[in-house]
Amino acid sequence: MSETLSLTEDLISRPSVTPDDLGCQQLLAERLEKIGFTIEHLRFGQEGDWTDNIWARRGTQSPVFAFAGHTDVVPTGPVENWSSDPFKPEIRDGLLYGRGAADMKGSIAAFVTACERFVAEHPTHQGSIAFLITSDEEGPATGGTVKVIETLEARGEKIDWCLVGEPSSTNKLGDIVKNGRRGSLNGYLSVKGKQGHIAYPHLAENPIHLMSPALTQLCSIEWDQGNEDFPPTSFQVSNLNSGTGVTNVIPGTAEIIFNFRYSTEVTHDQLQQRVIDVLDSHKLNYDLRWELSGKPFRTASGALVDSVKTAIKSVTGYDTELSTSGGTSDGRFIAPTGAQVVELGPLNATIHQVDECVSVSDLDLLSDVYQSILKNLL
Repeated sequence: MSETLSLTEDLISRPSVTPDDLGCQQLLAERLEKIGFTIEHLRFGQEGDWTDNIWARRGTQSPVFAFAGHTDVVPTGPVENWSSDPFKPEIRDGLLYGRGAADMKGSIAAFVTACERFVAEHPTHQGSIAFLITSDEEGPATGGTVKVIETLEARGEKIDWCLVGEPSSTNKLGDIVKNGRRGSLNGYLSVKGKQGHIAYPHLAENPIHLMSPALTQLCSIEWDQGNEDFPPTSFQVSNLNSGTGVTNVIPGTAEIIFNFRYSTEVTHDQLQQRVIDVLDSHKLNYDLRWELSGKPFRTASGALVDSVKTAIKSVTGYDTELSTSGGTSDGRFIAPTGAQVVELGPLNATIHQVDECVSVSDLDLLSDVYQSILKNLL
């Protein structure tokens, strides 16, 4: 059994559903301390709601190359729907099954084993290698990477290059590398009407009817056309709730939650104002609250991107494609510091699904790619 597979299985066996780490980070810390890393445990939150993080660093000089990832996983859902226990890793037909196999305990294991081999071969490497590992990526992400970055920034500690181990690959390992992400903006809209008996509509104001023309208009707007790095901005309604659950009452309010995944062609301030303009034009009585989950970012060709592309080519024999598609990641907290950020990990076909799995052979390939990146940069 390879070191990467063994460590992945050990991590999967710990049911670290957000925000519980359940010893995953301590396991990593012990491995990294043995090869010269200094470990800093950073805990944020409050009693009963802690987020555990580690910042591990080998070296004191720049440039700093950081591996970033998360030990937490999403809930499994009904365990009986899985072919095997999601927290008892099992190999079937060359695939390792278990919650977190692809997202992203396999990547974290590959981080560690790549570093172990690299340090053994290059004990006096240039610059520094670091690990930023959190247990709060799959949840609200308020006590994890964002807080670690705030801590580093406050003491003037900078990351130059960052590789996030999110599962970026689509059809084969390394075929896609994320060199950026779209911004994410959430809106929480409450449209007010007047509750009444459904047989007397003239005595009531139906908020569903009132807000429908505005919602139709919002759905039909072309917010931008995107650019060579980003697809057009997307507006999507994720929740729509109203009514009392009976057939004879006109509701008093309608609640709508919507999201923008937006490109660099528009700002979150511009999106907010356009939505407000539409709502006001329909003379609605409403409350609206905004939540900015992350601004868009992009890492252009340079030392990190070039090293990643070269490493994938040398290990797998094929070229990779750069992409900014997909959801948000913790890269959104790291890129604003000026760091170059990319995301590279295993196939994402089964993430957050029943019977999540990763190819056993891909784990070693991924570790080899990570090691090659270290060689290219340090």
